[in-house]
Amino acid sequence: MVSVIAYNIRSLYNVGSIFRTADAFGISRIYLTGYTGRPDEHHNANKISKVALGAEKSVPWEYHRSAAKLINKLKKDRVRIVGLENNIPSDRRLIPLSKFKTKYPCALVLGEETKGIPKPILKLCDDIVDIPMRGQKESLNVSVAFGVAAYSLIHP
Repeated sequence: MVSVIAYNIRSLYNVGSIFRTADAFGISRIYLTGYTGRPDEHHNANKISKVALGAEKSVPWEYHRSAAKLINKLKKDRVRIVGLENNIPSDRRLIPLSKFKTKYPCALVLGEETKGIPKPILKLCDDIVDIPMRGQKESLNVSVAFGVAAYSLIHP
């Protein structure tokens, strides 16, 4: 079982893409946290559904204002929390995604597009994985990175 925690995702199009990708890989649940847009908010619904193409109706989801409270609850339920982040070489927990050994159930944490996962949330993660970059850019779009990570977690 793999779920995803979307923390402060600004772009509604990224939220829609995360839903569509989650549907493709059989992700069990999406947790929308912080100011991440929700499909049940009228002013967000069209932008999310434009990309999600109905996946916002087929993938179970919940909204939680506090990612930290959600993570602590999931940890009590023995869910392993895996942060997807880059540019934190000083953290000894950082593992390239290709070398990560998935332990189930797990929840993958996705951070805000420009700032990533904040340190207080990273501290709650059991593991931190990254996708090594070979080009000039330091990171992938959050929804693209989720697709890469989801595939890896589902097909270890």
